[in-house]
Amino acid sequence: MKTELEELLQNGPVVINLGVREFAESLQGQGVEVVHVDWAPPAGGDTEMAELLDKLL
Repeated sequence: MKTELEELLQNGPVVINLGVREFAESLQGQGVEVVHVDWAPPAGGDTEMAELLDKLL
């Protein structure tokens, strides 16, 4: 039975990419398995707006 490390070294990693699609595409171009999540900071990164949203939720 293979260890998790042996399986990782044999099969390669699966990358989870958050936000920057070009990073995911670059890895995919190198044959890396990538799961891309289209993510952006809440309220576009506006701290004051994010705090207001937190209060609503």
